[in-house]
Amino acid sequence: MQPGTATKEILENALRKGGEVLLSYFGKSIKTRLKESISSVITEADLAAEKVIIGILEATDEPFNIISEESGYLDHGSPCTWVVDPLDGTSNFAAGLPWFGIIIALFEQGTPLMGGMYLPVDRTLYTAETGKGAWKNGTQVRTTSSVKLPEQLVAYSFDFNDTAGKTESEMKLLARLSRTVRNIRSTNCLLDFCYVADGRFGAALNQTTRIWDIAVPWLLIREAGGKVSDIAGRDIQFNLSPRAINHNYTIVAAGAGLHDSLMDIVAHEKKSDKRN
Repeated sequence: MQPGTATKEILENALRKGGEVLLSYFGKSIKTRLKESISSVITEADLAAEKVIIGILEATDEPFNIISEESGYLDHGSPCTWVVDPLDGTSNFAAGLPWFGIIIALFEQGTPLMGGMYLPVDRTLYTAETGKGAWKNGTQVRTTSSVKLPEQLVAYSFDFNDTAGKTESEMKLLARLSRTVRNIRSTNCLLDFCYVADGRFGAALNQTTRIWDIAVPWLLIREAGGKVSDIAGRDIQFNLSPRAINHNYTIVAAGAGLHDSLMDIVAHEKKSDKRN
């Protein structure tokens, strides 16, 4: 099987069916357990949705490889790889907040070709495909055309990190951002990137992510006319090898006219940290 119309149908079916599973658990009392840190949890809903999604993705004569947040690397000897987050925003989900969804990207070698993000509560589907634009429930979306950060809501996601000085450094950056943009917002999940793609947020920043968190946002926001980089302003280089599954990525995703201004703020804080 090669990427094409049939592949897109599989993608959208997996997103929607996985969403149905999540909704069957949402709002009920469910147990959570910690994963890597106090900020990272897993529930039975994650596992149930992942099982359904993987079943759909593998139900072909020549299945692609799969990398999933909970199951790891499933090698089918294909040049293409699905990357799956069966429940992005698990902490929100467990708390009964409707800020969660499913993210699935399709890579060829190390480049995302196609992807989708599904918000089950309001049945909103964002999709993107290389060279074909970004879409929300079948309507094309664009990032903001503004070049003025003071007019923008900007999302900054923040998680536990035990690297010495990293939390303090992020707090300084957050403080400077709060003095430069209209307001800081954060759902700490895929919604932040969805809102950048359709122009409601000017930008979203996150310094603690995995490949399944940001592969689709990378593609979606670029296809929506925005600009995406890591925190140093470089293009993000994805690594699909089994050894790199837990590699940490940073991301700055913004309307094209705002990205450089954001990077100026980041650079200012990095210089300040070095002086101190």
